[in-house]
Amino acid sequence: MIHRRAFMKSGALALFATGFGGLPNFIASAASGQKILQPYKKNKVMVCIFQRGAMDGLMAVSPFADPNLKILRPGLFMSPLEKEGGLFNLDDHFGLHPAMASLQPFFGEKRMAIVHGVGSPNTTRSHFDAQDYMEAGTPFNKGTASGWLNRVAGLMGHDATPFRAVSLTNALPRSFYGDNEALAISNLQDFAIQMRNNPMAGKTVSQSFEDLYDQTSSSLLNKTGKESFDAMKMLNVNELKNYQPAKDVVYPQTALGNSLKQIAVLIKMQVGLELAFAESGGWDTHVNQGTTNGAFARNLKDFSDSIAAFWKDLSAYQDEVTVMTMTEFGRTAHQNGTGGTDHGRASCLFVLGNDVQGGKVYQNIKSLAKEDLEDKRDLPVSTDFRAVFSNVAQSHLKLQNSKGLFPDWNGKPLDLMRG
Repeated sequence: MIHRRAFMKSGALALFATGFGGLPNFIASAASGQKILQPYKKNKVMVCIFQRGAMDGLMAVSPFADPNLKILRPGLFMSPLEKEGGLFNLDDHFGLHPAMASLQPFFGEKRMAIVHGVGSPNTTRSHFDAQDYMEAGTPFNKGTASGWLNRVAGLMGHDATPFRAVSLTNALPRSFYGDNEALAISNLQDFAIQMRNNPMAGKTVSQSFEDLYDQTSSSLLNKTGKESFDAMKMLNVNELKNYQPAKDVVYPQTALGNSLKQIAVLIKMQVGLELAFAESGGWDTHVNQGTTNGAFARNLKDFSDSIAAFWKDLSAYQDEVTVMTMTEFGRTAHQNGTGGTDHGRASCLFVLGNDVQGGKVYQNIKSLAKEDLEDKRDLPVSTDFRAVFSNVAQSHLKLQNSKGLFPDWNGKPLDLMRG
């Protein structure tokens, strides 16, 4: 018997990869109870990437022209001069880290915008709490049942397939908790029938979707109807296995690269994807952060190269897609004694898309002088993350009514999208 919690979490459908055992992914899709409607058209898609661990925005997009930065970070300071770091000079004040070379052209083409000094008004320095608040979209209410992306799905105002909201993660992220259906899929190829150690199938390896449906005693599955299996039939296993990216596109062989590649597959297969989520970890740089080399630079290169490959792979679908990144908070303005940075306040994020008013660093940062720092140590939050999230979601996805997207927030959305 399949326990309901294997599929549901806070009201949202969670579809997990099978790995070496457990239930095949397609079984969970039966819980959606959603009929598949044909034909499909290109959907507007918003792709969110969470940089977990608190990315150092002052290094990713460095305010090199502020004389205080070199004083605060003598061992981490970088400049546009090649001998001092080789930042990409964005506007004579901010510079893009050289590890982000693959994304720099999009800024020059005005398709990528950067928001600096962005973060949460909640001053917690706990990774867990800050991520939870950001994904719920309620910085001062830990009891919010739904995630902000789940609420976006509920505000879209049209019928959807079971693939409207998909997270390429092992577990459903907090952002997708709620009453609207969402899937967590770690690997699309696991949609193939994997019977090893499957308690429902025993030693039989060739049962059809319908056979598996008939054998289950789960009331959750039995009440949904066999048409739910049409969701899995939308995905051709051979196409997934043999997928070839666009010409000259090479994805990094990393977790993020693989996740974005699979999101590209879902977009191109036109299965109804509208909200996608991926993660990038390893941003907690307390020790030996490095400049052009080191852990931060390596992570940033993977982050940049993965997004660039994804964007180029989309080809004719670029007009339909916007990518937005986020991180729970930033790092201290002052480097610590071990060549790293500690938990801070504001960071930066990136928004990429053909409907983005790019080529600009959106910011309200005063300076890095001690009197302008929060607690005399941190870059203050001058842009609430909700001002960015609300503008991107409402503008790109054409939400007719965004009321309720961010409860208890009456701020003004940041104007960084066209139209």
